[in-house]
Amino acid sequence: MSHDPEVGGPGTADVAAGNGATMLASEPVAGPVISLRGVSKHYGGVYAVRGIDLDLYAGEVHALLGENGAGKSTLVKVLGGIHRPTEGSIVLDGEVVDFHSPAQSQAAGISVVHQEPALFPDLDIAENIYQGRYPRRGPRAISWRDVYANASKHLQELGVELDVRAKIDSLSVAECQIVEIAKALSLNARVLVLDEPTAALSAGEVEDFFRIVNALRARGVAILFVSHRLEEIQSLADRVTVLRDAALAVTAEAATLSREELIRHMVGRRLDDLFPKGEARIGEPVLTVRNLTRAGVFNDVSLEVRAGEILGLCGLVGAGRTEIARVLFGIDHADSGTVAVRGETVRIDSPTTAMRHGIAYLPEDRHGQGLVLDWNVASNTTLAVLRSLTTHGLIRRSREKRLAEGYVKDLAVKCQTVAQKVLNLSGGNQQKIVLAKWLATKPAVLILDEPTRGVDIGTKAEVHRLISGLAQRGIAILMISSELPEIIGMSDRVLVLHEGRVSGEFVRVELDQETLMAAATGQVTHDR
Repeated sequence: MSHDPEVGGPGTADVAAGNGATMLASEPVAGPVISLRGVSKHYGGVYAVRGIDLDLYAGEVHALLGENGAGKSTLVKVLGGIHRPTEGSIVLDGEVVDFHSPAQSQAAGISVVHQEPALFPDLDIAENIYQGRYPRRGPRAISWRDVYANASKHLQELGVELDVRAKIDSLSVAECQIVEIAKALSLNARVLVLDEPTAALSAGEVEDFFRIVNALRARGVAILFVSHRLEEIQSLADRVTVLRDAALAVTAEAATLSREELIRHMVGRRLDDLFPKGEARIGEPVLTVRNLTRAGVFNDVSLEVRAGEILGLCGLVGAGRTEIARVLFGIDHADSGTVAVRGETVRIDSPTTAMRHGIAYLPEDRHGQGLVLDWNVASNTTLAVLRSLTTHGLIRRSREKRLAEGYVKDLAVKCQTVAQKVLNLSGGNQQKIVLAKWLATKPAVLILDEPTRGVDIGTKAEVHRLISGLAQRGIAILMISSELPEIIGMSDRVLVLHEGRVSGEFVRVELDQETLMAAATGQVTHDR
């Protein structure tokens, strides 16, 4: 799809837009639904984005790529009315607009699905989808029948089966993301901004999601698709814009850019190996699980992870991957089966017990479960080992600082000092802090649940290098991932789950995406 828009300049007369947004009259033009023209956003002398031009056309999927910190989130917030540009303008249907709030952006037909779901955990799915704009029967009464019927319809459009009366706090990260997408669809937006919408979805769910995106494209919706998954970009996008260091690196037809070229534009260098899997000496079994069952969740799961080995665990969302990890770390409890660490059968009834036996768990939801965002780097890094840093009930801050600084250096965390709040770090550096917290416990077994979820290509390679290095130190690693290239690139062996049961076990030389997907969907079973 190729476009050569001619955008007219702004006129001089001001006219009022919906909900108080200011629009400047300009020559009516045919072209993009919405454009950014020379948009910059800076804080003091630091630019978050500088001089960005971006056009979104009806019926087009336009991908936005860039490393964390490149400016993607800032552009999303400018379109969503959260930030106003310091310089430049937004042009909607040929008219310059100035959004003062997200409500004004939404009223103009722009809907943003952010990477981290912004839902009310105590409300159900339908209430969240229609929060603040419930269908009514009369001036006061809410039509709850319409609320639930319409919510069900939008979920059906996404090809998922969720109870619209289920509370948000009972849902997985993936299901929360689906609710956010359904909420956006319910607004009938002309411009849909999707910020990492598939980060927590399985391959099967991504296929369903792509079907919805293609249907929206066919109806003429302009879609900005922000993703780190290059294979998704190349299969879905019509055009691609890449940001690097807050500036525009390239805008081109997606079909004209190879995977290698996309990476080079993003990081400014060649990145030949996204999966730096080093050779590790694989030793004796460290974690042995036999016939583990949690009724209604997973059944008869057996696995073994050896010292220095990376065992990949994959399957569709809902197959039981995270649920197994939670049982192994003592958050939830199994109904039957045994767990042994270094040959000794253990009863893991709490995270404290798991840590005492040398098991550490990096959860997929780093914000909700892995970090205390308002705390600083040092406090988060030492959270799991505070007892060793206290004397007479008081934390020895000098020891805490030294320990944190050691891990910051070891993991190449980019932060000003260990006194900096974790909230202000990039997603990749936040993930490194979660990893540092568990490495401080000196684990024998490290369970990684979606270790690179939501991080950029360059940081993803860094995290993979760290994981490989930990295996080389002799740590037994159980890695859960929805990204099959990651599973294939980093695993020594792979265990595949289908509907709560092991459907396949494969060694490294047998790994390819078609084989793993066949096992994940129950088409074949492969036991060793």
